[in-house]
Amino acid sequence: METFLIKAAQLILAFAILVIIHEFGHFVFARIFGVRVEKFYIFFDPWFELMKWKPKKYFSIFGKSKKRPAAESDKGRQADADCDDAAKDGNKSRRGSFWGDTEYGIGWLPLGGYCKISGMIDESMDTEQMKLPPKPYEFRTKPTWQRLLIMVAGVLFNFLLAILIYAGITWWWGDDYVPFSESKGLIRYSDTAQKYGFRDGDIPLTADGKPLDNPGEDMFDLGSARTVAVLRGADTVTLSLPADFMMKLEKGAETDSRKIALLDMDIPVVIHSIVSESSRKAGLKEGDHIIALDGTPTEGATVFLETLAGKPANKTVDITVTRGAGQATDTLVIPVKLDENSKIGFQFENDMRKLFNVKTVRYGFFESFPVGVSKGASKMATYVSSLKYIFTKEGAQSIGGFGAIGSMFPEKWNWIAFWNIAAFLSVALAFMNILPIPGLDGGHVMFLLYEVIFRRKPGEKFMEYAQMAGMIFLILLLLYANGMDIIRFFK
Repeated sequence: METFLIKAAQLILAFAILVIIHEFGHFVFARIFGVRVEKFYIFFDPWFELMKWKPKKYFSIFGKSKKRPAAESDKGRQADADCDDAAKDGNKSRRGSFWGDTEYGIGWLPLGGYCKISGMIDESMDTEQMKLPPKPYEFRTKPTWQRLLIMVAGVLFNFLLAILIYAGITWWWGDDYVPFSESKGLIRYSDTAQKYGFRDGDIPLTADGKPLDNPGEDMFDLGSARTVAVLRGADTVTLSLPADFMMKLEKGAETDSRKIALLDMDIPVVIHSIVSESSRKAGLKEGDHIIALDGTPTEGATVFLETLAGKPANKTVDITVTRGAGQATDTLVIPVKLDENSKIGFQFENDMRKLFNVKTVRYGFFESFPVGVSKGASKMATYVSSLKYIFTKEGAQSIGGFGAIGSMFPEKWNWIAFWNIAAFLSVALAFMNILPIPGLDGGHVMFLLYEVIFRRKPGEKFMEYAQMAGMIFLILLLLYANGMDIIRFFK
């Protein structure tokens, strides 16, 4: 129970931060362009809210109001008098308060949040407001380019947040990496690289005489060198590479069976947690290092998964593991029955500090920002490229909801892990929100681009129906994802 509460607390805190930053992006750009923001809520508030507050007007917590305005009508949909006066001159006059015309609140349903922008068809489906004459302070009366910036602002702020988090982690804790020399022979090379002499397990030593150490920083030197020295077993081997080796790598990446630019570093197959009761009963334990499957050596996770993929469902396989450390290490062969999906039922250990001897580099405050940008862009590219697997049968079955996201957090509170996961989720949220699906920011952007291209707005009725269809799709997707979590839990 304690573990569940810790994971849930981390999930809710991370989600709240991401929602606030995302909606704050919409809020700031809306107010810059003189658009009235009616509500700014963390989490959703169907039927009631936990807390709401409007500056100088009222404050309510759990439905108990401290102060209420003399007159307020949600049905009237009229702007405050100062906002009306400010809007008469369009964007030239904004005497209305930047913050004071908005109701702020916390909802009870932690599935997201919203920023209700006046004069806009959004998830609130406020069609009554759209029937009234357009007001100068409304979203629908603003130029297309302003509306476009308001809609992309949430995505932009989420990506900037990820960059700032990665920069902060780098500055405060340093940048961790696994040196080439500590790879344990788990480096894999692309098909093109192997054509020019590289072999899986080779450890890069020098590139044109320059020592190589950091896979992240030294990759360009390795790919552009004419002479590379590698450690192969106990021997040092020198490879001569063509001047256009980098170009050959880029061209080969389009057709190579391995989707690797030059090299990547695999990880040992160490069990982090066991999710299948049958595997636990068979004798597998957390911390076991799997070194073979049915007698086939599995040096790294990639070879292990490739070997496992060829096994039929419900077959019993022999898993060779090492258990313990030093002189107390034991080698065991454990028969385990695969499930109906040919899976064993465990999660890989992915904490690099538990798998390798990790090196840490310290950066100054300003030096950390370029690192943050690089990590943010890298995570975005990795996330986007992984989405193609969703459209496969196994990918669809692996989709998860809040349970799957919550399982990413450690069982004990760890700030480095928390901020790393929060940054990754911020990148994922940014990309998912820009998808051209009605109900998401990308849906609004799609219709605004239509307006730019064809010089006319889509009809309001069409926008309403599209928004409803998009919301229904997103709700069904949410139910499916969380339903898969429940199914996996009972399995």
